[in-house]
Amino acid sequence: MELFRAVYRLLWGDLVTIPLPGGSSVGLSLLVLILIPAGVYFTLRTRFLPFRLFPDMLKVAVEKRQFSQNHSISGLQALIISTATRVGMGNLVGVVAAISAGGAGAVFWMWVTALLGSSTAFAEATLAQIYKEKDPLYGGYRGGPAYYIHHLFVKPGSSRKRSVIAVLFALSGLICWCGISQVIGNSVSSAFENAFHILPLYTTVLLVAVAAVIVLRKHATVKVLDVIVPVMAGCYFLITIVIILLNLGQLPGVFEQIFAEAFGLRQVAAGGFGAVLMNGVKRGLFSNEAGSGSAPCAAAAADISHPAKEGLLQAFGVFIDTIVICSCSAMIMLLAPAELTRGLVGMDLLQTAMAYHMGPMGVIFIAAVLWLFSFSTFIGILFYARSNVAYLFGDNWLSQTLYKILALVMLFVGGLAAYTFVWDLGDVGIGLMTIFNMIALLPLSGQAVRALKEYEAQKGEKKVPGEHTKEKEESSFASTGEGQ
Repeated sequence: MELFRAVYRLLWGDLVTIPLPGGSSVGLSLLVLILIPAGVYFTLRTRFLPFRLFPDMLKVAVEKRQFSQNHSISGLQALIISTATRVGMGNLVGVVAAISAGGAGAVFWMWVTALLGSSTAFAEATLAQIYKEKDPLYGGYRGGPAYYIHHLFVKPGSSRKRSVIAVLFALSGLICWCGISQVIGNSVSSAFENAFHILPLYTTVLLVAVAAVIVLRKHATVKVLDVIVPVMAGCYFLITIVIILLNLGQLPGVFEQIFAEAFGLRQVAAGGFGAVLMNGVKRGLFSNEAGSGSAPCAAAAADISHPAKEGLLQAFGVFIDTIVICSCSAMIMLLAPAELTRGLVGMDLLQTAMAYHMGPMGVIFIAAVLWLFSFSTFIGILFYARSNVAYLFGDNWLSQTLYKILALVMLFVGGLAAYTFVWDLGDVGIGLMTIFNMIALLPLSGQAVRALKEYEAQKGEKKVPGEHTKEKEESSFASTGEGQ
């Protein structure tokens, strides 16, 4: 336990503290010190991709599928899977925590973090496409950081079957997703107990039963998420738009509050600027997952005509997660009267705000949304786990099924009781994933940049980007001698 706590403090604790005027300070964790500079680096290398190629992101998202490998998924389906895990508890609990601790100004720094993270998401998703492999069990493709890490450290022709760093990444991912499964079970059972006074046991049994029917079937995951994710995100967005329209006169004041508290002298003088900045940054990183290596596990499965297109789709996923959905949660809270929410923290803050806007139905709506967000996250992370389990244990149904059963057990246990250790286990897992992912992502980034240049060159020549085979992809992007 002491070793575990030491690793947790190293990843998430304040590694560097910068003093500010007025007695405030900014504490920088190891992950912030890695991900924010990486986001700046990738933004510069891609020549401000989130701004410059945003129309391309929209175009690729609605593009008709050109290829159809057996049981493969489209680029849009891969985006839906990654959105299912991004648009989860981080969009509710994470935003609430950021505003509770850092005030309205934290929202601005979440936006900044998302814009930087979009470029990181592009790089890791593009690499996942370049190094994807055919999946003999499920059909279609598989891949992710474990696979491009392997190619970085294990040269072709080598007798080594696995890379140590790739194994550590895959193990960290499986540990993280087990921890998250427990958190999901607890969040859903708690929300339903508060909203409907249903005993956690009943909620948990139903949740696990429905989840088991889906995840233990071979090809049910993508079909279910294709329905759930657009509906849940669309409904949440629509309700927020209605709330905004009903409070349209307050909207300029809300934006003024966000920007004033993000840069305001009042926060600096009061010694709270560090909390505003870092709560926005940390929660933004947690919510959009860019750089952690999770979303590339879905991105690699896409059957899409050009690697850069999947990179653009995953960059768009970060935009959907933080700029759209997280902003919805923020608006719901900030448009409620300050005297009504003052002193409230956690889900009490969000439920009180929603009750103000929608009456008693607001609490029920939040419970239902949390259920959908959490359930889709659970299904999505088990899709991610496929490639990591295969990398560690080979292509066999036994290892795949045993991990799913373990995740279902964690989901059940979490629904009955909250274990702080397991919650922290998820944080440590995603932190270690980020470290191991970045070890390969930075040296291989030249290949992602070359893929982007080729995509833009083909687009400039009025060609359809991506009219090439897998072999051409590897020779074009994955050469080891240049562009690293």
